[in-house]
Amino acid sequence: MAEMIKKDPVLSVKDLKVSFSTYAGEVQAVRGVTWELGREETIAIVGESGCGKTVSIQTAMGLLAKPAGRIKEGSIIFDGKDITNYTAKQMRWIQGNEMTMIFQDPLTYLNPTMRVGRQIAEAYLQHHPGMKKKDAEERVLEFMRKVSLPNPEENMRRYPHELSGGMRQRVMVAMALICEPKILFADEPTTALDVTIQAQIIDLMKTLKSEISGSIVLITHDLGVVANMAERVYVMYAGQIVEHGCLDEIFENPRHPYTIGLLRSVPRLDTEDKVELAYIPGSPPDLLAPPVGCAFAERCPFAMNICKAWQPEYKYFDETHYSACWLNEPAAMEKWGDITAKGVFGDV
Repeated sequence: MAEMIKKDPVLSVKDLKVSFSTYAGEVQAVRGVTWELGREETIAIVGESGCGKTVSIQTAMGLLAKPAGRIKEGSIIFDGKDITNYTAKQMRWIQGNEMTMIFQDPLTYLNPTMRVGRQIAEAYLQHHPGMKKKDAEERVLEFMRKVSLPNPEENMRRYPHELSGGMRQRVMVAMALICEPKILFADEPTTALDVTIQAQIIDLMKTLKSEISGSIVLITHDLGVVANMAERVYVMYAGQIVEHGCLDEIFENPRHPYTIGLLRSVPRLDTEDKVELAYIPGSPPDLLAPPVGCAFAERCPFAMNICKAWQPEYKYFDETHYSACWLNEPAAMEKWGDITAKGVFGDV
């Protein structure tokens, strides 16, 4: 298990294992994941689609699809309390009030039959049932202005399909933050937006996080977004954390071939040479029958026999930076050298 980083985290997920029952068998979506979030901190969990990022945070927020999905092992500690086995009724106060989420596609999650102002108000009134309608409307207008929605009095009476993609995402941000939660989960919050609107949404979340003294868990595969927001990064692959470090450590000194592959696939502006974008060949393993060794071994150009036979343990490079990879062992480094300098899918 990875060592805890913060002394007083607002949320700690420890050795979490989550599985789904399907007709084909048991899908081990999350396989012993440990991560934590400090107060007023922004962390990122990055990885390809299907690596378990979203399942991990949905489980932490009590949104795991049951009975198909179940927690097999592990614990979730929120604000000093173990909420792992909280019932839906017990989680109702936490959801939306203490923890909240911005989803990837707002048009999918917004109710098409309700005006957006009413939807934002509903999120607030759920936890403030005695508030008068006029006061709730003022609160909605206040947060619509905070998220820089133009003409809030007019737009609060519109339906989701009448707004642009960027405006809908701002509505989602207003809904998520109107109760001033301690934790905001942002699941691919900028994927469906153009780059200009992406930058605006990122700046908006950073500003509002500071105003409400909250924390953010950013779920994404976009390392450009990570570079602009996160303080620490967890790299997730096949339901496991394969590397963790501060932002500079991950970007400047990655120690896992998968992390290097992700970085190599991002366009760079700091080089004059034309470099072909790399890609990671192959596909993630089938989690109906996870491999016994390193899950990345079949896609790694430096895989050794031990990689396919045994799970690597975490190797620490400093207090916060660790990676689960056999290539960081002295014997492997004698054979392959420093994979960070060498590059895996081309120079990083």
